[in-house]
Amino acid sequence: MGLSNHSRRQVEKRAGEMIARSTSELRPLERRVLTALLARTAEGWHLFVRQRMGDPNAAVAFLIGPGGMFAVLIKDEPPDTPTARATLWQAEQRYSGVRGPGGRVLPESAVNLLVICAGDHRGAQPSELYLLLGESELPSFFGRRDQRLDRRATTLFANEAAKRLVEYERLQVPLPERTTDAVGLLAEGDLTADQVDAAQQRSFESWLTFLHPHQRAVVTRDYSGPARISGPAGTGKTVVALHRLRYLARRTTGPLLFTTFVRTLPTVHESSFHRLAPEFIDRVEFVNLHAWVRSFLGNRGHDVHVQQGKVDNAFSRAWLAHRDRLEPLEQHSYWRTEIDRVIKGRGIPSLDSYLRTLRRGRTLRLDGGVRTVVWQLYESYQRNLSEKNLCDFNDLISLALAELTEQPLDKPYEAVVVDEVQDITLVGLRLLKTLAGVGRNRLLLVGDGQQQVYPGGWRLSDADIPVQGRGEVLRVNYRNRAEVLRFAQRFDAKNQVDDLDGGSGVALRDVELANSGGKTLYWKGSPRDLSTALVTAVHNLPVPRGQSALIVFHHRDLAMCAKILNNAGIGTLHLDNYRGDTDDVLKIGTVHRAKGLDFQGVLVVQSDSDVTEETAGDQENRDLRGRQHLVAATRARDFLWWGRVVPDQS
Repeated sequence: MGLSNHSRRQVEKRAGEMIARSTSELRPLERRVLTALLARTAEGWHLFVRQRMGDPNAAVAFLIGPGGMFAVLIKDEPPDTPTARATLWQAEQRYSGVRGPGGRVLPESAVNLLVICAGDHRGAQPSELYLLLGESELPSFFGRRDQRLDRRATTLFANEAAKRLVEYERLQVPLPERTTDAVGLLAEGDLTADQVDAAQQRSFESWLTFLHPHQRAVVTRDYSGPARISGPAGTGKTVVALHRLRYLARRTTGPLLFTTFVRTLPTVHESSFHRLAPEFIDRVEFVNLHAWVRSFLGNRGHDVHVQQGKVDNAFSRAWLAHRDRLEPLEQHSYWRTEIDRVIKGRGIPSLDSYLRTLRRGRTLRLDGGVRTVVWQLYESYQRNLSEKNLCDFNDLISLALAELTEQPLDKPYEAVVVDEVQDITLVGLRLLKTLAGVGRNRLLLVGDGQQQVYPGGWRLSDADIPVQGRGEVLRVNYRNRAEVLRFAQRFDAKNQVDDLDGGSGVALRDVELANSGGKTLYWKGSPRDLSTALVTAVHNLPVPRGQSALIVFHHRDLAMCAKILNNAGIGTLHLDNYRGDTDDVLKIGTVHRAKGLDFQGVLVVQSDSDVTEETAGDQENRDLRGRQHLVAATRARDFLWWGRVVPDQS
C-alpha cells in the first residue's frame, strides 16, 4: 500500500523544497529526479544526496530500500562503459563490509548502479553494469515486487551506510500529519517480535543482499589457482558460489560456467541467479555436466547418445559370463558401481593399474584374484557396448576430455564453478580442470564429502588439482532451524569428512547454529498406515505447501507416495520438473533429485525395506544410507516430518 494522491502531493512539494535547500549545483534533470527519489522516503526508502557534484564518476546519490541498494547516476544520455565501471567500483568500495542484521555484511556485488536519463529508454540496449531508466519510468521501478530487504534490515543498513557516506547528506521527507493511509516502512521500534521473526522467515530473500563476513571474504578473494569451498549442509556454499559468479562477471568480459552432477539443479540455481544478477544472466551458462558434454561433442561432430536400456542390457550380458565368481561376494549392482565409479570413473587404463588402485569409499576388500575377475567383467561390458556402437555416461566424459585436450574451446570460459563436486567422478574432475584452463580465479569447486550420495571417493590431488592455500571451510549453518538441525545431526553419516583434499573438515554435528526454533515430527508405522499418516501430515503442514517437498530414497517409494497423494487430491510436482518457481504445489522426488535444494518444510518417507540383508559390503551400504538420510533431513529449513515405514508384523 502507498500514499493517497493528496498525501503524495504534499510529500512531493516538501521533497522539492528540501532538494532546493540541499544543494544549488543541480541541473534541472537532476533536481527533478532527486525530488522524485526523495518523495519515496515517505514510503520506506532512504536517500543520500552528494553535496558537491564535481566528480563525474561519483554517484549523485545512494538509494536504499526494499529493492536493495543503488548508486545513482543522472545523465542526459547513458554513460560509456569506463564511466559506469568507475562509478560502480567507487560504490563497491564505499560499502565494503557494511554490517546488516545478525552480523552479516553486504558483499560488494550486491551494490547496484541505477542510471536515470531524460526521456524514455525502454527500447535501449541493456547494460551488464547498470539498470537504465528514463525519468518517466521511475514509478514502475518503485512498483516492482522484488523485495530484497525487510524494513528492519533497511533501517539498520541505512544507519550503517550513513557513517560511510560523509560527502552525502541523508534526506528524509516526513509523512504528512494525521495521514492514516500512509503505510510505508514502520519505525524500527514499531516492529513486534513476531513481525521481525516473520520477516526473517521470508523465503531466503536476505541472501540476495547480505552475507556472513566469512562468506563475503570468499566471494571477493583473489585466488592464484583452483580453489574449493567445503562445509556441512546449510552453510551457504551455493549462495557464496552465486555471489562469486556475479563478482567475477563484473570483472571479466567472457562467458562463465556453473555446472554440477545433478541434472535438475542448474535450472533452479539459474532462477536464483536471475534474481540476484539479472544483468548477467546471458553471461553465465547453467548446465549439468552430462548435458554440457553431449552438447560439446555434438558441436564437434560426434553423434553420441546414451540409450540406457541398451547399455543396461550390455552389462547384463557381461554379468551372466562372470556372475559365478562375483555373486557370492556381492550382488550385481555392487559390481556395476565398481565399474562406473572406480574403473571407468577414475579412468583406470589397465589391469595392473587397477590392482594397485586405492579404492576410496569402497569398504569391500578385493584381493588380486577378485580384481582380475572384475576387470574381465569390465572388458566384457566394453566389448558389448562396442559391438552395438553404444556408450555410457562415463564414455561420454572420457571422449569429451580427449577431444578438449586435443582442441581447446575457441572461446574459453573466464571461470568455471562446480557445485556438489563430491558426486562427480575423477574423470569428470579432470575434464573440468581442462575446461577451466590455467590462471587466476578460473576454477572453483564447491561441495561436502558428508553429503556424497553415490559410492566411491577421491581427493582433488588425484585429479591433479592443487588447492593448498586456496581452500575455504564454512562452519555456520544458516539454513536449518535448531530443531531441524538437531534431528539431522543424529544420522551417522560416515564418510571421509575432509576439506575435499584430505585436510581436516567440519561434520554436521560440529557446525555452528545461526537460527533458533523450528519443528520436527516423527512417525513410525506399517505400509497400510502410511496413506493416512502422509495425507494428514501434508494437510497439517505449518508452512506453505508450495514451499515444501516430499523426499524418498527409491523410485518405488516415490511411485507409492505419488499414488497416495494423487488419490487424496493433493497436487504434486516432480523435482525432475522443478525450476525454482513459486507456486502452491507440493514437490516430490528422490534424495538424488533433492540434492542442493532446500525448502521451508520437508516430509521424508523412509522404508525399512531399503535395508538389505547382511552382505560383505553392508557397511558401505549403511554409510551411504546415512549420508542420504542426512541430505534429506537438511533440505528442511523450518519444519521436518520424518515417516518410517516398517514391515507389518500382523
